[in-house]
Amino acid sequence: MQDLFSYNGRSLVSKVIYKGNLRESIELAVSLIGGIEKLVEKGDTILLKPNYNTADPYPGSSDPAFIEAIIKMLYEFGAGKVIVGERTAFLHSRRVLEQAGIIKVAEEARAEVKVFGKDGWRLLFDWNGWRKVKVSGGEYLHKVSLAKEAFEVDKIVYAPLIKTHHAAGYTGAIKLSMGMVKPFFDQITFHFKHLSEKLAELCLVIKPSLIIMDARKVFITGGPAKGEMREPNLILASGNQVAIDVEGVKVLQSYAGNKLEGKDIWDLTQIKHAVELGLGPSSEKEYDVIVP
Repeated sequence: MQDLFSYNGRSLVSKVIYKGNLRESIELAVSLIGGIEKLVEKGDTILLKPNYNTADPYPGSSDPAFIEAIIKMLYEFGAGKVIVGERTAFLHSRRVLEQAGIIKVAEEARAEVKVFGKDGWRLLFDWNGWRKVKVSGGEYLHKVSLAKEAFEVDKIVYAPLIKTHHAAGYTGAIKLSMGMVKPFFDQITFHFKHLSEKLAELCLVIKPSLIIMDARKVFITGGPAKGEMREPNLILASGNQVAIDVEGVKVLQSYAGNKLEGKDIWDLTQIKHAVELGLGPSSEKEYDVIVP
């Protein structure tokens, strides 16, 4: 998929300091890389993917107010329907989303909240909510079952957090795709071996058109549900998962005592393998960072 927000073939990443108004800060971040009008065509159905693996308080999971602001922005610029789609780490995902407070907020903003697959015990016998696809070019991931909604919408927008992660090193835009993978067998096989490589290869078959990263609060140790928190107070936007993750990890590494201290960002497996697959820039010289 072409990076809609690139300029002269170079990916762009914006970094905006949050000054108290979420809507204004998010719109500014997107405007700096080209504007939301580059994404939304009148009547589009847009899948918005937040980070609700659990219902832990932000930044353990997405801030409902952040997701609400994106929903309202998408509608204002002409979206016909916004779907907030998610599958949590638990069998009863809708219950988790209710606990997180996102269902009420999203529905009041006129979005449909969709749990990928069936909710509860019916998920164990659900074959219709998923689409099995071949991963062309994958070395470690050859087939994977993904939420059918990802293939039925016009555009996909990711709203990742950026924080350290106990198993994958960090979690950001590349790893957010994991929430669209069919639970149990498919997800479990990711964790057997080469988790980070498989996360990168997942981006070969499912990519967002726009990424809006909430880096107002981050975990610099632990994660993804709990950890040592810092408040960079930043919002980032990009059309490229690699570029925005690099900039996100740089934010984490700016704090003393972070879990990734002393590590070369470009050697982190998720990023390194994504670059090997041709999914993004291979150095900071190959993309541009834009600030107000």
